[in-house]
Amino acid sequence: MTEQIVVVAAALRDARADGRGGPVTERLLAARRSAPPELAGRWELPGGKIEPGEQPEAALVRELREELGVRAEPVERIPGTWELKPGYVLKVWTARLVEGEPEPLEDHDELRWLSAEEIWDVDWLPQDRPAVMETARRMESPALD
Repeated sequence: MTEQIVVVAAALRDARADGRGGPVTERLLAARRSAPPELAGRWELPGGKIEPGEQPEAALVRELREELGVRAEPVERIPGTWELKPGYVLKVWTARLVEGEPEPLEDHDELRWLSAEEIWDVDWLPQDRPAVMETARRMESPALD
């Protein structure tokens, strides 16, 4: 059996007040791909491949630092493993932003914070949709993990 390459992604969540005295709204960070050409313009959860010998949570922290320039903390693994393409699988963790403001530094040209009501306003990569669906379901909970 061929070993699968594991890609980790973050359901990077944040809670913000609306500034008008309304309730705190939980948001999810979406990243628009700039490359490769077949993925450009579509949206994904940020992350990347695990390096040999690297633990998934460490890979997630590294990828978020490289791609977004932030320090984040993995919180909880979202149940499920999703096939990206033959030989590649996606595993997703919820993550909390610890330090920095996300910027599209690598592989992305735009970032967008989405509320639960806005999650389907972007054109997600088909491979990410099941993970986003599970994340959206969890966002309906009033507490941040």
